[in-house]
Amino acid sequence: MINVTAIFDIGKTNKKFFLFDKDYKEVYKEYIQFDEIKDEDGHPTENLTELLNWLKTVFEKILTSKAFNVTAINFSTYGASLVHINKNGEVLTPLYNYTKPIKKEIVNSFLEKYGPKETFLKATGCYNLNLLNSGLQLYWLKQTKPEIFKEIKYTLHFPQYLSYVFTGIPLSEYTSIGCHTALWDYTKKDYHDWVYKEKLDTILPTIVSTETSINMNYNGRRIKIGVGIHDSSSALLPYIRSIKKKFVLISTGTWSITLNPFTEQPLVDDNQEKDFINYMRINGKPVKATRLFLGNEYKIQINKLHKHFGVPENYHREVKFNSEIFTKINKDFKHMFKWESLNESQMPPKTTIPYTNFDEAYHQLMLELVLLQIKSIEDVIGNEEIKKLYVDGGFSDNDLYINLLSHFFRNTKLRTTNASLGSALGAALSISDKKLNSKFLKKNYSLKKHVPFIIS
Repeated sequence: MINVTAIFDIGKTNKKFFLFDKDYKEVYKEYIQFDEIKDEDGHPTENLTELLNWLKTVFEKILTSKAFNVTAINFSTYGASLVHINKNGEVLTPLYNYTKPIKKEIVNSFLEKYGPKETFLKATGCYNLNLLNSGLQLYWLKQTKPEIFKEIKYTLHFPQYLSYVFTGIPLSEYTSIGCHTALWDYTKKDYHDWVYKEKLDTILPTIVSTETSINMNYNGRRIKIGVGIHDSSSALLPYIRSIKKKFVLISTGTWSITLNPFTEQPLVDDNQEKDFINYMRINGKPVKATRLFLGNEYKIQINKLHKHFGVPENYHREVKFNSEIFTKINKDFKHMFKWESLNESQMPPKTTIPYTNFDEAYHQLMLELVLLQIKSIEDVIGNEEIKKLYVDGGFSDNDLYINLLSHFFRNTKLRTTNASLGSALGAALSISDKKLNSKFLKKNYSLKKHVPFIIS
């Protein structure tokens, strides 16, 4: 039997289960998707009951396997989500989706008590106030559903709730608290004053290190059970553990999140003008981050280009970077795309495509998107001396994106990694004291170096 660490990695769409051996090589995986259900207001949300049934079924199956001996288990999930339980451990509400809108009156009443807005956002490392700040969900519940709120014994962040299901021990940890929840005051390194004034500290469990694990007898097996970790912080962990010099990680996908875990100035004065947010490392240190709705906008514009030029819907994947096309576009560059999910002062009132072929229009699109990405990276670096950039996620395989990024950051070492396991692997590492060396990324993440193209 192989000794393994089991990880549940719960994303918005895909629910994944991994087994890693002692060298953190994947030896087993399962994927599943569930249809969302609706909360009492008709807003889509996670089917928590079905998810828990799947977790228990999968884990029981692995425990009875003759191929694997599970020695540890941990949980990585998306953030900005809370589970409220009563004194009997019963879930009191749906797992409210962070996209659920709340009335402006609630936000306004909150700011009247605890504003001004600019000061509050800066202190808590948030971009704006809505349910993406999970702490605001508690305020919303207290104001709009007081009878339910009175029944809350504990409010658990999503990763910690999954851990609680296995241990029965309610806990909080730094990465979940620190992901733009509006609960944490980065200036005093404690819950914000409003948390104490609203007496929320009485229902938020004891804070422990993300590296905490609980040794338990589970169905006759001695298993180490982790307290869970927020997925963005989890994806960052393998890099922090294996790289000695300062770096910035650009984690790309629907959102492109640029993370600077070495910042001396995590708080910014103009975070309303720029999409700044804060995350937290497993030791409580702040991570300065910017976010860009890059993948979402890319998908919208690519669909339009495919229809405009009448090419197959996957054609964009075949287009390679062409330095001659880039030179032609860059020589008399002007913005041509009107974004639908991004705001930019220089975008035109409507999209104009003067090109006669898809490849040129695609180069124009990618140049405009990469220029936005560059601004996002520069914002998060600030005045700090950082000479290493790592890119993981969907755009790490985009030839134009990588070539353009390496061109504009010519004096910076650019590396890409195949980090499809990122958050799951980070969750496994967070409950291990194994030391990593510089070869870890190359062996486990297919690390690639990129050299800027030669300008003709």
